[in-house]
Amino acid sequence: MKKKWIFALISFFALFLTGCESVQQRSNTQDTWNKIARKKQVVIGLDDSFVPMGFEKKNGQLTGYDIDLAKAVFKQYGIRVSFQTIDWSMNVTELRNGTIDLLWNGYSITPERKKKVAFSRPYLRNRQVLVVKKNSGINSFNQMHKYELGMQTGSTAEQWYETKQKVLHAKKTVLYDTISNSFLDLNAGRIQGILLDEVYANYYIAHMTKSKDYQVIQNDDVPMDFFAVGMRKGDKTLRKKVNAGLVRLQKNGGLRRLNEKWFGQDSNYLGK
Repeated sequence: MKKKWIFALISFFALFLTGCESVQQRSNTQDTWNKIARKKQVVIGLDDSFVPMGFEKKNGQLTGYDIDLAKAVFKQYGIRVSFQTIDWSMNVTELRNGTIDLLWNGYSITPERKKKVAFSRPYLRNRQVLVVKKNSGINSFNQMHKYELGMQTGSTAEQWYETKQKVLHAKKTVLYDTISNSFLDLNAGRIQGILLDEVYANYYIAHMTKSKDYQVIQNDDVPMDFFAVGMRKGDKTLRKKVNAGLVRLQKNGGLRRLNEKWFGQDSNYLGK
């Protein structure tokens, strides 16, 4: 009797897990635009510490380049944007579960991500850079083989570092839930460098009280990457709507004005 009860319990959990998996698969292949249009609301997942793309001000209000851009795109369709803070290392899971509709937060297009999500057209240039303390004596990527390197979990930096690239190899790597936490360890001397998005590094350091204490190191062998909007592969209509909205903002100067507002220049803007 006891064996039958255990077998029945195992069977129940197996069916439950299979059911959950099938629900996730259906949600990943469905076109949800009609649902979004009916509710007149779209939910965007973000890491609310990723300056200047999407971050929380001291008063608790969300602001940032991507916040402005997402609102400008969906304003064209009369749809309100709701922003949901998520654990960035679980971003694809949140998307597949239907907790959010889009990933729009300095989200670079990578081969690994393209296997799991669909991307909009790119709207901003970016690359990975190394940030060190100026008094560290570190002036190149190659020198990091003697030192410890910090990165954000689930970031483009982590994905690029784990590829077979021959540019950067640290003595040890440390992963952080947010980039701001890696700066705390850099200041304390627990790590000697941070690999991160150039967009984040330039903005974050420029707004620090001791910005002159840091050095941003570039490397010509590090490929350029591009920010885009991530979504479920089944959301073909949503992808078309986002792309069309971005194109209109490009043509009417909206993208240029956002670049000038947040970066003081238009150098990262994709003009084509």
